[in-house]
Amino acid sequence: MKTYFTVGKLRGQFYLTTYKIATLTLRESILELEADERAAKGIFLAFQYPIEIPGVGNLSFMRTALNSQRKFNGNSELNPAEFLKVLKDKANNLNIDMEMLKRPLNVGFSGGEKKRNEILQMALLEPRFCVLDETDSGLDVDAMKQVSNGVNSLRSDNRSFLIITHYQRLLNYIKPDFVHIMAKGKIIKTAGPELAIEVEEHGYTHLLT
Repeated sequence: MKTYFTVGKLRGQFYLTTYKIATLTLRESILELEADERAAKGIFLAFQYPIEIPGVGNLSFMRTALNSQRKFNGNSELNPAEFLKVLKDKANNLNIDMEMLKRPLNVGFSGGEKKRNEILQMALLEPRFCVLDETDSGLDVDAMKQVSNGVNSLRSDNRSFLIITHYQRLLNYIKPDFVHIMAKGKIIKTAGPELAIEVEEHGYTHLLT
């Protein structure tokens, strides 16, 4: 059983195949799309456990991802100098050390570094809809604060977040607009942030009866 926190100006309803965010509406199934096609349409997924990829440089990975998205949307690709300027601006805004970006993708990273690296990817790609799957998993308090600050800095009227977690503690740092309780594949209750406090104090059992 998980608690789903939605953060941002999510207008309308979110379905697996249809969503409406700000002025963007997709009326098509995304199930048949490849991951890069979903990303190009403005969907971002942050993993619970970001994988390590030896031999793939972090900088190369991010530049390839950004240029692939730009090409898909009919924009010109950034050359290395242009890309580094954009990346440095994003990293500075998130207080991320550029030295971390010179290493292989996630190799030897701490849990907090992996999650901050994903927040930087999110800032770089500027998605419309961000799904954060248990982004607080394995993080100590300091790392959770850093990741939460990164998420909060990216909140805007043109971007929405779906944050999946088991624990209320994340709400100490990220204030949601709505809280949804999901059990057995269905949302059984939706309310404001107070719902998470209720679950923290009384558990889930009373919601299932």
